[in-house]
Amino acid sequence: MTAAPLTIPRQQLLLGLELDQPRSFDNFVAGANEELLVRLISLASGSAPLYLWGPQGCGRSHLLQATTAMATANRATLFCRGEEVGDYLEPPSGALLVVDDVERLGEAAQIALFRAFNSARREGWTLLLAGPRPPAELDLREDLRTRIGQCLIYEVQALSDQDKAETLRQQATARGMRLDEAIIQWLLRYGRRDLPSLLAALNALDQASLEQKRPPTLPLLREVLQSRSDAA
Repeated sequence: MTAAPLTIPRQQLLLGLELDQPRSFDNFVAGANEELLVRLISLASGSAPLYLWGPQGCGRSHLLQATTAMATANRATLFCRGEEVGDYLEPPSGALLVVDDVERLGEAAQIALFRAFNSARREGWTLLLAGPRPPAELDLREDLRTRIGQCLIYEVQALSDQDKAETLRQQATARGMRLDEAIIQWLLRYGRRDLPSLLAALNALDQASLEQKRPPTLPLLREVLQSRSDAA
């Protein structure tokens, strides 16, 4: 990737820009993940364990939170991140048990999740798990890796640049922003390319435009990112 013609270090572009909105299927851009979305929606009442994986920024945590939110209308749910799991996992009978970042499970937590697999049929639990790599590459106990490998497994497919560009256009239209195509192309070329970072940049540009009563231009975006980088 060509270095950005700015003084901002590339790794600091969009640093600290976050979107604060509920994670749902409505605000997830599916791209090539349509089959996965259908499968996750079915977990609201289904029982087959599922493991999904992909690198940071691919949307797997978004999907887990969206599935949990949808399932609460039909069943009990327990959502936890790997580092939060202790010696026991005891969701209510019939619950959807969701564990994100399984690679962060400690030794006792790995045993707890293995026991949850063993108890799932008896208790009516459905397990939904996620991590950064396929099961065989996870740094976990062998017996737990084997159980995870027996789940339905989906890789969260990365969005194409075309998908990302179209999402930015749609989000800008929804906000009433007149977004120059040059801004989209600049973000895709020089910014962090995961969708949350791109949307965070759009959010920051929109906010600056409203506060400063200036049109949302590329120079304004550069100012916003420079000021965020300087403050970091």
